[in-house]
Amino acid sequence: MGHTGHAQSTVREGAEKAATRGWRAALVEMLIILALYVAYSGPRLFASDSLRPAQRRAAELLDIESALHLSWEPALNQVFAVSRGLSLFGSFWYATAHYVVTAVVLVWLYRRGAEAYVPARRALLVGTIIALVAYLLLPTAPPRLFGGYADVLALTSGDGWWGGDASAPKGLGGLTNQLAAFPSLHAGWAHAFITGLVVVGTGNHWVADVLIGWLVIWLGFELTSGATGARLGQALQGLAHHVGIGRGPHGREAGLQEAAVARGDQPRIEDGDHTAIGRVPDQPTGPLRE
Repeated sequence: MGHTGHAQSTVREGAEKAATRGWRAALVEMLIILALYVAYSGPRLFASDSLRPAQRRAAELLDIESALHLSWEPALNQVFAVSRGLSLFGSFWYATAHYVVTAVVLVWLYRRGAEAYVPARRALLVGTIIALVAYLLLPTAPPRLFGGYADVLALTSGDGWWGGDASAPKGLGGLTNQLAAFPSLHAGWAHAFITGLVVVGTGNHWVADVLIGWLVIWLGFELTSGATGARLGQALQGLAHHVGIGRGPHGREAGLQEAAVARGDQPRIEDGDHTAIGRVPDQPTGPLRE
C-alpha cells in the first residue's frame, strides 16, 4: 500500500511539473507574439507620413490593377457605404479581426502541438518583417486618403470604439501609421477572404494590398518550411565552409589551399601524390570587413 501511495504521489508530482512547464511555455509564446506586435507597430511610426508621395504610389497601384482588371475598389466601397448593416459589420470586423482572429487561431494551433503551431508562428514573423520593410520604404495611401472613396470606419465611428484614423481607438490615431497600407497584414494575419473584402470595402486597402498581404504570409511559410529551411541551412553551411567559418586552424589552411588550387596557383594533388604543398598564410583572426 505504501508503494502504491508513493507511486501515485510521484505521478501526481510529475503531472504538476508538466503542467507548470506547459504554462511557462505558453507564457513565453505570448510574450513572443506580444514582442512581434510591438515590433510591427513601432517601426511604422518612423515611416514617412508625407501624403503626396503616398498618393502617387497609390495611383501607380491603381494603374497596375486596371491593367490586370483588378480595380474592384469603387464597387465594393459603394456597397459597404450605402448599407448600414454591412458598414457596421465591416467596421467591427476591421477593428477587431486581425487582433482577435489571429490570437484565437494561434491559440488553437498551439493546442494542436508544435508541428502545427511553430510553422505558423515562423511564417507570421517572416511575413511581418517583409511587410515592415515595405511600410518603411513604400508608404502608400489607402483609398480613404486617396480621394473619391468613403471612409466607412469614420462614418460609423459613433457606434464603436474606433475613430477616423484606421482601426485605432478614438483619441489614439497618432499611434498608428495610416500610410502603412501596402501590403495588408489585416488580410494576411486574419481570415483571408472575409478580411480581404472588408478592408477593401471599408476604404482602408487596395485590392493589390490584399493580394500582396496574402503573398508575404505565403512566402513566410515557404521560407520557413522544412524543405526550404533545410536548403537554406545547407547553403549557409556551404558558405561557412568555403570562407573558413567554424574551421580549426588546419581546416582554414586546407580551405585556402583549395582556393589556391581552384585559381591555378597550386597544382592539384591526386591520390598517391605526396608532393609537399607550400604553406599558405592563415586567414586573419580579426573581424571580417563588410
